Amino acid sequence: MTKSKPCALLLAACLLLPPAAGAEPVTLRVAAQEGTEPKFIADGKDHIVGLCIDIFRAIERIDPGLVFVGDQQWMPLIRAYHEVAVQQHDALCGVQRTDEREQQYIYVDPPLFPIQFMLLARAGDDVVIHDWDDVRKLGKDGVVLANRGHAATGILAAQGGLQINASATSPAMNMQKLVAGRGRFFLHRAPGLARLIASAGAAGKVRILPTVMSSAQLYMVMGRHIDPAVVARVRGAVEQMEKSGELARLLKKWD
Repeated sequence: MTKSKPCALLLAACLLLPPAAGAEPVTLRVAAQEGTEPKFIADGKDHIVGLCIDIFRAIERIDPGLVFVGDQQWMPLIRAYHEVAVQQHDALCGVQRTDEREQQYIYVDPPLFPIQFMLLARAGDDVVIHDWDDVRKLGKDGVVLANRGHAATGILAAQGGLQINASATSPAMNMQKLVAGRGRFFLHRAPGLARLIASAGAAGKVRILPTVMSSAQLYMVMGRHIDPAVVARVRGAVEQMEKSGELARLLKKWD
């Protein structure tokens, strides 16, 4: 029994070492998730940039034996989640932790960055919201828009007693619905709200209410089919980025 602990520690250390020179790179299949700015942002016709793109490149720099492919191809968010669950893709960047997702994916600690969920309202609406009770009291005059398949929909459902419209499939679509009066509020997450408002052509037409309605951490997740040694290498790179402050710098860049 005295030899087992040192052996276990040696094995764990080996999992975090970069691959030997000349070793075949490990390819990790991903996709750019539609409607998730600033994680993924269209930059011209055939180029995608954003926070998660920078995170992928940083991990590759730290561990050159890891290569993320597919991040220049758009995919609906719901499908992107499904592709990893059925082993057609290998990783997702920026995923909120839920009990259901814990069963489908491997979460890589530490978290990549925090998010805050805020309510948006039309610019001319002087409504004051301090908490979810204020929204409930509005009844049918307090319809909250959210995106189908996004975490905000689950947050709203968990509150109980709210009027929810989660039929839209993109944040830009919900922004237009809000401007058109097809909902009183739109629940979406920051960072990225100012950029979303501008890109949707809603500058001056909507405002961000000051109350933080919910907050969470977002993670890198891997498919359950991924070799634990590869997961450990990704975790090691993320840990290095967190300790060096690189994750915080990237979040500030794209906020």
